[in-house]
Amino acid sequence: MNSPWPVAMIDPHIHQWDPYTTPRHTTRKARLFRPLPQIPRALRWTAPRSDREFIGHPHHAMKPYLPSDYQRDAGQLPVTSVVHIEAAWQASGHLGGVGETRWVAALPFGQDGFPQLGAIVVHADPRWEDAGDVLDAHIAVSPLVRGVRFSASNHPDPAVRDFCSRPGVLCDPSFLRGFAALADRNLSFEMWLYSHQLPDAVVLAREYPQTTFVLDHYATPVGLFGPRGSHTGTTVRDRSSLFAQWRDDIAALAQLPNVVAKHSGLGMPLLGGDPRRPIDVAQLPKVVDRSAPLIRHLHDSFGSDRTMWASNYPIDKPVHTIAASARVLLEVLGGDAHPQKLFHDVAERTYGAVSGPEQQ
Repeated sequence: MNSPWPVAMIDPHIHQWDPYTTPRHTTRKARLFRPLPQIPRALRWTAPRSDREFIGHPHHAMKPYLPSDYQRDAGQLPVTSVVHIEAAWQASGHLGGVGETRWVAALPFGQDGFPQLGAIVVHADPRWEDAGDVLDAHIAVSPLVRGVRFSASNHPDPAVRDFCSRPGVLCDPSFLRGFAALADRNLSFEMWLYSHQLPDAVVLAREYPQTTFVLDHYATPVGLFGPRGSHTGTTVRDRSSLFAQWRDDIAALAQLPNVVAKHSGLGMPLLGGDPRRPIDVAQLPKVVDRSAPLIRHLHDSFGSDRTMWASNYPIDKPVHTIAASARVLLEVLGGDAHPQKLFHDVAERTYGAVSGPEQQ
C-alpha cells in the first residue's frame, strides 16, 4: 500500500521545554510535584479558568518535552526536520530570551534517529529600542534563527487568556516602526493572534511587503467549537457569526502574497469542545466534522503554495495525536491536498529548513 506521506516531512511548529531545568511559567509547580509518579489530575482545577481553557490539563506542560518525546509522538510519520517556535522562556531582560535559542540549539536533534532541527523562531518585541541588538544576539548563537514570533493574542472576553496586554499592538506606531529591525535582517514573522485581530495583521503585512508573514493556528477563532471564556461562542448563532467574520477576514489577509498560513492548532482547547482523551486516526470523523470548514477555507483562500501542515505539539497533545493532525488534512482536502507541498515544500521554502541528513 502506498504511503500518503512524502518521503520526508517537515513539522514547522513544535515546542520544546524542560520546566525542571529552564525558566518557564510552570517551573515552580513542576519542581514541587516532580517527586510524584504523575501529576495529580485535580491540579487542573487549581489553575485559573483562562489557563485551563488554553492548555487543557497542565500535566504535559509541567513535564519535559524533548526530542525523544516528539519522536515518540510522531510515531511512523517520516518527519525528518522540525522548526522550533519560541515557548515563553521566562528570563529577565530583553537578552534573556537568547538563553532559549542556546538551549534549543544544544538539544540532541539529528541524533539517535531524532529529526533534524531545521530552523528556530525566536521571541522579540519590535517595540523594544534594542530589538535589533536582541535579534543579532539570537543569530550569533545559532545560524538556524530564521524568524520571530510575537504573540499578539488579546481577547475582549476577560475570561479568555491574553498573551499581549494591548488589543491593537500590531497597528501600534511604535510596533510598525520597530518592525524594521526584523525586515532588515530578512527574518520571517510568526503571527499568532485571535480571529478578531486579523484586520490588524493585514495592516502590518501590507506595511512590510518584502517580509514573509506566517499565520499560525487559523488565527484561533476562540469558541468556534463550543463555549469559552465568560461569553464567547455560547450559542449556535454566536458561533455562526464568529465563523462568518473569520471567513471574510481570512480571505482579506490571503490577498497579500507575502502571507503564508499553517494548518495547525486544531487541537487547541481555546477553540472549544472538551474531548476526554486525545483523538487518534481511528476517530478521524470527529475531527473532520468540526474542522473541515476551517481547513477548506484556509486552503481555498491561500492555495497549496502558501499553506503548510504543522503539529503544534505538545500544545495540541491533549486533543489529538500528531498523525491525526496530518491525516485530517488529507481527509478534508482529498485530491486538492498536494502532500509534497503541504507536508514539506512550503515549510522548506518559508524557513529554509533542511529536511535531510545533509544538515550540519
